[in-house]
Amino acid sequence: MKNLLTIAGSDSSGGAGIQADLKTFAANGGYGMSVITAVTAQNTTGVSAVHNIPPEIVRAQIDAVFNDINVDGVKIGMLSTADIANAVADAMEVYKPRILIVDPVMVSTSGSKLLSDEAVEVIKNRLLPLATMVTPNIPEAEYMCGQEIKNIHEMGQAAQIIGDMGPGYVLIKGGHLKENANDLLYNGRTMTIFEGGRIHTQNTHGTGCSISSAICINMAKGMDAVLAVGEAKKYVKTGIENGLSIGKGNGPIHHFYDLWKTSDPNVEIEFKCIEKE
Repeated sequence: MKNLLTIAGSDSSGGAGIQADLKTFAANGGYGMSVITAVTAQNTTGVSAVHNIPPEIVRAQIDAVFNDINVDGVKIGMLSTADIANAVADAMEVYKPRILIVDPVMVSTSGSKLLSDEAVEVIKNRLLPLATMVTPNIPEAEYMCGQEIKNIHEMGQAAQIIGDMGPGYVLIKGGHLKENANDLLYNGRTMTIFEGGRIHTQNTHGTGCSISSAICINMAKGMDAVLAVGEAKKYVKTGIENGLSIGKGNGPIHHFYDLWKTSDPNVEIEFKCIEKE
């Protein structure tokens, strides 16, 4: 079993952030650990409050995990301030995880801004050079590269710009495209396009967090980048197709659908209690 660490914010509704990452790790056969960077008051309709964890506590959480447990892969999500981002970058430079997936979480599915401009610069300048892969969606990629993205050609141009910032791979997620939902993976030399049809549902909360976490565990298992992304897309596609309508807004994807669908609720389990004097 692989041990995966997520460094991200907490979503009180359980659909995104730390909660989505841990569910994804578990659903794909890994052991999940967490470093909480922020606590959000959040539900399916939006984020109403954010409390950032002090940078020294963020660093202490990271040290506690790495000083005791073998970490096979790290996924980084919400880093809302430059101080927190710097604390995480300092730690990653020390521990040098073999797999480091950076998901530059800037805006929630409901449209709430989650990242300061200063924190974005730290991510670009300090974390991307350490990253195995960075996984922005189109709005995030536009912000990072400074140009508009409307089609697959412009996704490729953006991937090259972001690739020059130092990550091993750039995955630009195309869910915001109008004509399709194709994703593009760039390795510094070649580009791979993952075709994807649009699924008409509002239950997409946690999609970005989940795919980056699935890529993290897949690569920790030894998959190459193309296979890791392909398998992660299959996992998230199933989760979206069977998303959960639990609130008034964007419901979460179903992280455990493939596991739960195989269980038979009609099976009776007999328990025996043995008393000893």
